[in-house]
Amino acid sequence: MGEADAGCATAAAACANGQFQAVVLRRLVNPDGTAVAGPTGQWTGWGVTCFPDQLPGNTLPSLVQIRQAFREITFTKGDLKIQPVGNVTLVNLPTYFETTWPEAGVGPDEIDSRVLLGYRLEIQPVLRSLTYVYGDGNSSEPTASLGGPHPEGDIRWTYERPGVMATRVDATYGGRFRLEGGAWIAIPDTVDVQGTPVTLTVREAKARLYR
Repeated sequence: MGEADAGCATAAAACANGQFQAVVLRRLVNPDGTAVAGPTGQWTGWGVTCFPDQLPGNTLPSLVQIRQAFREITFTKGDLKIQPVGNVTLVNLPTYFETTWPEAGVGPDEIDSRVLLGYRLEIQPVLRSLTYVYGDGNSSEPTASLGGPHPEGDIRWTYERPGVMATRVDATYGGRFRLEGGAWIAIPDTVDVQGTPVTLTVREAKARLYR
């Protein structure tokens, strides 16, 4: 880290007041500490501000603008693979669910790039949790699990009545951003994205006597 970058780590970690950045302030002074107006002199630390948007001449995007850009992202909607295959299951039979990510939209750990106020802004969605909606009035607790197929999948549900169920998986995204390829900074916000509905038919098993 060069002399011009000294204090950047302090700036990135200094604010605990909900602001997304801090700025290390320096001023040019004479050797005796008095301020100078010309280009010569030595730079000395002056302080740290957690409100860079209030500095005269500041053109950096504000936290409000970063959060708005985050909310404007077209996030990937989670899809479901269901077993038994064919999206048909039976009453009292465990049904397994697995989350998949279609190519459309910006998914977990992918990058959305744009220009904001002349700065290259990159936002990376981060998956916070998934909620599986089973279509019969029940849903899972928020979980980080993507589920899986039979028999090792840990997201499963047993239906107690027949019917046509509109199942889906809803995602909660957090995110982080960086400007001009700098350090990643967490975005203090989340976005809930409703998944693509998948119709599941639940049938009642009928016992038959053969001889």
